[in-house]
Amino acid sequence: MGQLTHFDKEGRARMVDISGKKATKREAMASADVIMKPRTLKTIKEGKMAKGDVLSVAKVAGIMAAKRTSELIPMCHPLEISNVDITFDLKEKNRIEIKSKVKCLGRTGVEMEALMAASISALTIYDMCKAVDREMVISDVKLLKKTGGKSGTFIRQG
Repeated sequence: MGQLTHFDKEGRARMVDISGKKATKREAMASADVIMKPRTLKTIKEGKMAKGDVLSVAKVAGIMAAKRTSELIPMCHPLEISNVDITFDLKEKNRIEIKSKVKCLGRTGVEMEALMAASISALTIYDMCKAVDREMVISDVKLLKKTGGKSGTFIRQG
């Protein structure tokens, strides 16, 4: 495991200096699950949720979140993101699996942006459906893959 980079010699928080790094193509994929009552998933599939098209709104929210990650995560650098893609897989009975993919040409990775996109998409689904199902659970937010940069490729196993 590598050394923690967001702390100086005295253990104080710091933003990493990326000015000397070469810009490379960066990509990250993340996922999150929203577990709900079967009736809630059925209502989403049928497009009958009172607040509107749940997955379209969640997709836009996730894209917006990826673009604003540096405003919310203190040590993240603002990035010029070139693409954000969010997909939803409606699993049998009671689960939506969200996958986000974020790309940029930059000096630092887009892992946090991908994680933020998946997380905010999940929270948006919760927000739009909470009137009918307050027992929903957001779970398994995780990085699936990242490419580019000095540390190379990471692919989650299992």
